[in-house]
Formats: sequence, C-alpha cells, structure tokens
Amino acid sequence: MKLKGGVIGLGKMGISHAAIVNAHPSVDMVAVCDTTTIVLDVFRKFSKVKLYNNYVKMIDNEKLDFVVIATPTRLHYPMVKYTLGKGLNVFCEKPFCMNTVEGMELEKLAQQKGLINQVSYHNQFVGTFRELKRLLKAGVIGDLVHFTGEAYGNVITNDKGGTWRSDPKEGGGCLLDYASHVINLIQEIIGRPVKADGSVMKKIFSSAVEDAVYSLLILESGLSGNLSVNWCDETYRKMSTSITVQGKKGKMICDATEIKIYLNEPNNRENLDNGWTIKYITDLAIPVDFYLRGEEYSAQIDHFIRCVLNKKQTDINSFEQALYTDRVIELIIDDSKK
Repeated sequence: MKLKGGVIGLGKMGISHAAIVNAHPSVDMVAVCDTTTIVLDVFRKFSKVKLYNNYVKMIDNEKLDFVVIATPTRLHYPMVKYTLGKGLNVFCEKPFCMNTVEGMELEKLAQQKGLINQVSYHNQFVGTFRELKRLLKAGVIGDLVHFTGEAYGNVITNDKGGTWRSDPKEGGGCLLDYASHVINLIQEIIGRPVKADGSVMKKIFSSAVEDAVYSLLILESGLSGNLSVNWCDETYRKMSTSITVQGKKGKMICDATEIKIYLNEPNNRENLDNGWTIKYITDLAIPVDFYLRGEEYSAQIDHFIRCVLNKKQTDINSFEQALYTDRVIELIIDDSKK
C-alpha cells in the first residue's frame, strides 16, 4: 500500500518536490495546493492530481499520510501547525520558521503527536559534505584549529526591482536564505555554535534586507570559525557553498563537487597519503532512483518517506535540528545590533 502525499506551494522548490514525490515508487501524490491560477492550470492539463487553492481544504478533504510544505517562510508556522494538528507527517522547506518561538511550538507539537518531521536542508544529503563529517569524526586531521563556512552567489546584482527575497516580512534576506544553509552544515558537521561575535549584516544593493553576512561563530567545544556569505557576487554563476576545516594534522576543503584533503602524514586506516588527496562527488553521491537538479534533492525525500514508512524519526534534518539553526540565526541578528 502506497503512502498518500500532498504538496503545498508550487514555486521553484515546490514544483521540484512535487516531481520527486510524484515519481517515488512508495507514494501516490494525490493533491497539490497553490494560490496561483496559472500554475494550477498546468497541473490540471498535465496531471490527474486534485487541485486546491486553500491548504486547509486540501488537508481536510484528502486522506493524506504526509504533506510537503514549500511556501515562503512566513507561512511555515501556520501551515505546519495545522498539518501536524491533523495528525499528518510534515516535510518543510528551509529555513524552519521566522523565529524560535514558533519553531519551539512546532517541534514540541510534532514530538507530542509522534509525527515524522523533516526540514529541507538538502546539503546534508550531498555526498562530499557527508564524507567531510565522517572524516572529521574519524579524526584524520587531528585536533581542530579553525573553520570557515562560505556561500556566494549572484542573486542580487543591482538595486532595481525586488522579489520576496528583498522583503523581510516574507523571510527574505541573505541570512535566512543563503547563510542558513552554511550554518546548518557547520552545526551538523563540526559542532553547534553557542555564540556569535563581530557579526555584520551588510546591505549592498538591497534597502530592506542584508545582502551579506559575516560573523565569528564559537562552538560548544570552544572552537571558533568564520561565517562568510554574500549573494551579490557576480563571479559565481549559481550558489556555491563550501566548508574549510584546519586541524593540527592537516586541512580539508569541501564543496558540493569535491573534498580536498591535505595531511601532514599518511593515514593508513583511511588509505590517505600525505599531501593532497581529492575525492569527487561522482564517487560519493547517494544513489537515487529519480534524479532532478541533484541527487541530494531526491535523497532527502527518500529519507523522509522511509521514516514515514518505518514510523521512525531520525535526527537528520529534524525540526529540532532546524530549530537550532534558527537559534544561531537569532544569535547573529542579536550580535549584529550591538
């Protein structure tokens, strides 16, 4: 028997999620919801799913097992709360919520009802970042000295016009949109930040939101490192995210395509020579049945579906994990106001 799923929000990410859910062998995608008529008309023409422009009606009318919520961040709280209240499992786009008060309520509600929950920090399913986490846990570069988390892209390249990204009430801004990805990687791969220092939220072209974020993050272990994110960099064709970690025995530089490992001496257990070794995503990617935009997008949906089928929550991209990312975001915001 297949799970019955629905998707709320059919923008860029919503359509991608809908395509992946629709192709999943363990799922029947029975309904989608969006407020844009032209988008629903396309689904009406090319699919047989039920169409709604009101998420409450969709949830109340259809017997669903789970819902994918891919709407602007400001809508996550009411939509996730209503979905959980109806006893449905939830996969939600990132970032989790507009503030930690909302996130804490939703995380508690999901736990109380025993519902599977996941937030779409897709980099956790990128093979190179997973390998970085594994190698750090294995201690290949020894005691850690410093880290840098970076993301650059060319989302905003002039001061004309604007979208939801330029509206703070919609969850716009470089911190929530871009930096949240990097923060989430840092907290899950290296350690959870407990303090932000010297934080700067810089406007470059935008007037209402920040276009760049710079901060020194201090982790629970006492290790410190830099966060550097800018979405106004025209030298990048698309968003590029990377993590660099320096240790006493070497250094690792990782992005979505490769991980470069430098060791002062060989590591026979990991079959790594001294000097540089490069591992590529082609050897580290998670196998998926349906490829769209990148295997990580299908891999995260596959993981969520397995959790629902097995009725077993994991800590990978859980509400609790995403809520911690929201907490670090608030640390940076508060520190930048000093």
